[in-house]
Amino acid sequence: MSRSKRPPIRIRPIDAAFMVFAGMVYAIALKYFVFPSGIILTGTEGIAVSIAYYFDKTIIFIVLYAVFQIALLTFAYLKISRGFAIRSAIVVATVITLLFLLPEMAFADPAPQNERITLVLFAGIISGFAKAMAFKHRGSTGDEDIIAAHYAMKYLRPVGSIAIIAGVVSTAFGLLLQYLKVNDFPALVNTLMYTSLYIFVSAQTLNAMYHKFKITMLVVIDENPDRVGEAIRKVSPHRTYTVQSDIDGRLNKQLKMVRTIITLEELPRVLESVRSAAPNSFYYHHELEGVSRKFYITPIG
Repeated sequence: MSRSKRPPIRIRPIDAAFMVFAGMVYAIALKYFVFPSGIILTGTEGIAVSIAYYFDKTIIFIVLYAVFQIALLTFAYLKISRGFAIRSAIVVATVITLLFLLPEMAFADPAPQNERITLVLFAGIISGFAKAMAFKHRGSTGDEDIIAAHYAMKYLRPVGSIAIIAGVVSTAFGLLLQYLKVNDFPALVNTLMYTSLYIFVSAQTLNAMYHKFKITMLVVIDENPDRVGEAIRKVSPHRTYTVQSDIDGRLNKQLKMVRTIITLEELPRVLESVRSAAPNSFYYHHELEGVSRKFYITPIG
């Protein structure tokens, strides 16, 4: 009996272009803001950069980064999806290439008493933007983002939150190497503070821009629940909704309250559909916490 062939992966040119762009932005964040500021990255990147700092050789980071990413991309291929893995590989290949090709430039003085905080803040914002750009187009920047995508699907947690957890081990490892190298406890604490700031800013930027795992309840009040429900199912056919009778206390008029739970990513399109089908309806929405894991979210890849 012949084995059925898996369908070929087709990466749209626009997605590939955005993956390359995300890789360019992330490489710029690493080359011009992370490395000069001496902060520790999250995940295996943090381990790689800590060893590179210890030996004062950026090439060590690039080599270790490539090795770690191959392992993580293999995990993504097997556990998440082939498309996600391939898109992430485009980002990683772009980062590695540009770390070799980008010229040396200095945008700020990394000394703690000067402009180190500027470098750290820009590093967090730019890297968070690059991660969000990759995620929005069904890829990632690799490393802990791959693990974040896996566990975000499993536990319905924002992907940026996983990066904070991943940063604990890498930061501890990096601080240990720094202490062994310089034996300076105040410098250690200084690096810890700036690294914590970078992780927080990067995670918040990512969570602010990427809404796939943020869940919200949309409530629509209208006379005709069928047209509202049809509008919801038109753009999100995998979603259901509930209908509850309601009364307008001022007009003593019978109304219906339609509730649905969707992701914040789906919300703009669903609202547009509802407004088109029921222009006189009243609606509101609010974010939810503690939603059952049975809630379905379309795969990233």
